[in-house]
Amino acid sequence: MPTQAENQLERIRKIANAYPETLEKTSHGAPTFFAGGKKVFVMFNDNHHDDGRLAIWIPAPEGAQEILTESDPDTYFIPPYVGHRGWIGIHLTKIKAAALKAHIHEAWQLSAPKKLQAQLP
Repeated sequence: MPTQAENQLERIRKIANAYPETLEKTSHGAPTFFAGGKKVFVMFNDNHHDDGRLAIWIPAPEGAQEILTESDPDTYFIPPYVGHRGWIGIHLTKIKAAALKAHIHEAWQLSAPKKLQAQLP
């Protein structure tokens, strides 16, 4: 029987792999998704350095980090290492499917080259 982390990773894979030229590889010990094989748009983390979180880290538009982490701190947090660049962390057990998809879509748009973005319907 799959673990909760395995189920959540599969959930992320289904969303991320829907985008053209998505590449998944391990980066810094975690499954990481790259737009066009070059820029990270999702990092999956299961209890990163014993933080107790099953989460993803994604790039976010300017100003979104502050708004999200202040309005819903149970769901959103400032991740280590990339938080200073405006990225957000999302607790996967606390977010609904539609909101998760929207955040990943936005992260992909921030990371993907324009020619790749043109491939979306």
